[in-house]
Amino acid sequence: MDGIIVERSALDVFEQMALDEALARSRPGAFILRFFRWQGVGATFGYAQRIREVEQALPPGIGTAYTRRPTGGGIVPHLDDLTFSCVFPAGGVLRPAEIYRRLHSALLAGLRGAGLEARLAATGGSPAPRGPAGASQCFVQPVELDILTDAGKILGGAIRRYGETVLYQGSLQVPGARAQAAELEEAIARSLGGEWGLAWERRGLAAAVQAEAEALAAKYRSEAWVRRM
Repeated sequence: MDGIIVERSALDVFEQMALDEALARSRPGAFILRFFRWQGVGATFGYAQRIREVEQALPPGIGTAYTRRPTGGGIVPHLDDLTFSCVFPAGGVLRPAEIYRRLHSALLAGLRGAGLEARLAATGGSPAPRGPAGASQCFVQPVELDILTDAGKILGGAIRRYGETVLYQGSLQVPGARAQAAELEEAIARSLGGEWGLAWERRGLAAAVQAEAEALAAKYRSEAWVRRM
């Protein structure tokens, strides 16, 4: 399988979600890895969450820069995290737990190689544990197959299937993650490349994907999408 690292300029939270969906809907035969470049701060929340609960639990300073993800899970603040996504053919694997295990085991090896003393969570509670304000929050506590250190959960992700295509959206939350982006991104790409047998090539967006992402951005900004539950 080919491995493509998509190069993209900084985007806001609405454009980030739109681009991930557009990439997934393009049904690539390659493994696509994208590291987010952020235009300001933002927050995302899971596809099935209730907006009334979410708005009570958003981190301060977000303003209106929040939207519903196409994937599940809880609230994720994007303040200084290293955010990334993967889009790849499922290869006949149906169970999400198998996909998470393969992805997170590879990512764990890469993060250890970058000097983080991390491990996979062996057990856990709800896939989106509730915080004090009631809404599910991704980084409140670890669940099985999350990546943690002694300080707590540092990496979580959420999956959605588009037919035989998998969209995985992940967030690495360690202090100074964006300041260390070059090293951490290299570690992530190396570990995923090793697991899937990929030789990475850096490319810009195909024109058709770019056009669809621009069209989808309106959806992620819309009240109908953000407040649908």
